[in-house]
Amino acid sequence: MADANGSLAIRPMDQFVVRPLFGGETVGMFTITNVTLWMALTVLAVTAVMVLGARGRALVPTRGQSVAELAYGFIYKMIEDVTGRDGLRFFPYIMTIFMFVFFANILGLIPWAFTTTSHFAVTAVLALSVFISVTVLGFVLNGAAFLRLFWVDSAPLALRPILAVIEIISYFVRPVSHSIRLAGAMMAGHAVAKVFAGFAAALGVAFVVPVLAVTALYALELLVAVIQAYVFTILTCVYLKDALHPHH
Repeated sequence: MADANGSLAIRPMDQFVVRPLFGGETVGMFTITNVTLWMALTVLAVTAVMVLGARGRALVPTRGQSVAELAYGFIYKMIEDVTGRDGLRFFPYIMTIFMFVFFANILGLIPWAFTTTSHFAVTAVLALSVFISVTVLGFVLNGAAFLRLFWVDSAPLALRPILAVIEIISYFVRPVSHSIRLAGAMMAGHAVAKVFAGFAAALGVAFVVPVLAVTALYALELLVAVIQAYVFTILTCVYLKDALHPHH
């Protein structure tokens, strides 16, 4: 692609621009945008797999039921391994987070789609919801004893106040790292793929190498989409474990 001067112009960040869905230039608080559309499609995809796909509950599962059961068993085992059986009562919450992030990542790989998890505004809301709910849960279940999370009993007494300050800072940084990790990984991969796709379109008959690179990057992005959903969810389980068992 070229600009008005005939020079090569590849704008990989244009794919992340939030635009009103029904025309206009201004995005307000209640404007329906491309983000709104793809978040709604994510919810519909999750519903189709988990509700419609598994509604038959056949003894010999269909493909849809097999996918739903595989996702269910995977998250159930993850929660049990990380938090213990105490954390299984929060299975619906963690399962919802995983499925939303997973399908948002996967749908973002469709050509001309919008990757909602590439936006910090989306991932920050998800991370803050985890941070706030886990913190409130920690105080509800443990009371003031939840503060022992920041007091390292195994460390020498002289170091404990210093470590407590470090633990408090690291605790409040959690939603930042939790959200930026996901948004940054999705944005970076899509931007690089867009650059190589732009080269392929501009080179004409010499497009073979960029196309091969885009194909490899697409496969890598598929892997990253799955891994980032897993990482976001397992970190949620780790934070939940701290709320359930705050003692070092």
